[in-house]
Amino acid sequence: IGCDRSKNLVDICGEKNFQALVCDALSVPIRGGSCDACISIAVIHHFSTAERRLATIRELARLLRPGGTALIYVWAMEQEYKNQKSKYLKEKNGSKDKEEEINHGMAQKPLSDQMPDSSSQGSACPGRLLSDLKDKSSGAKPVADSRLPVHTNRTSFHSQDLLVPWHLKGGTKKQGGSVDAVLSPAGSKESPQLSPVFHRYYHVFCEGELEAVCRSLDCVRVQKSYYDQGNWCVVLEKL
Repeated sequence: IGCDRSKNLVDICGEKNFQALVCDALSVPIRGGSCDACISIAVIHHFSTAERRLATIRELARLLRPGGTALIYVWAMEQEYKNQKSKYLKEKNGSKDKEEEINHGMAQKPLSDQMPDSSSQGSACPGRLLSDLKDKSSGAKPVADSRLPVHTNRTSFHSQDLLVPWHLKGGTKKQGGSVDAVLSPAGSKESPQLSPVFHRYYHVFCEGELEAVCRSLDCVRVQKSYYDQGNWCVVLEKL
């Protein structure tokens, strides 16, 4: 059984005779303890607070029967890991269509971004995790400038919380989206085509962050934690 926030995507599943429904990952309309396995690919990194990301994993665990397992994939801050670039970075010089799709590597979902090389990973993320814990214990202070950076596709990440441009094909302006002008070749008499660009929120996960969130739940056990093509991945077992 599949679920998604997009009715159009769910309708496509229905046309292919798959079982799918529209729902919110924070409140899945399926009886608790009824699933042998659950898969969450490229979803949790779209939730904007630590509390909501934790609640999503808790909801995933609720669906599992005792002994059931869940697989979670989230976008990694570390797009260059152990001296190897992710597929996301390697495709920087690929076709424009590939760049606009923002391929996920494993699951054909919008996904993956950047990060400093592995030599700087140690200072980039653990410090952020530590500061988050301090903020929760002492009370978070107001942020003077809450604007998010806009990511450059197919490059390394420089922030954990950011907006990733999504380029829609075609020249028709979509409601709610900004519009970039795609210039015609030099000397052409054609007028520029308008290509809508939407900005989607991502929280890219540092090494150990997803596993730490999962371990904070006493109803699951982390069976496996690993890195895969620019994603941090965890396999959970329901206790």
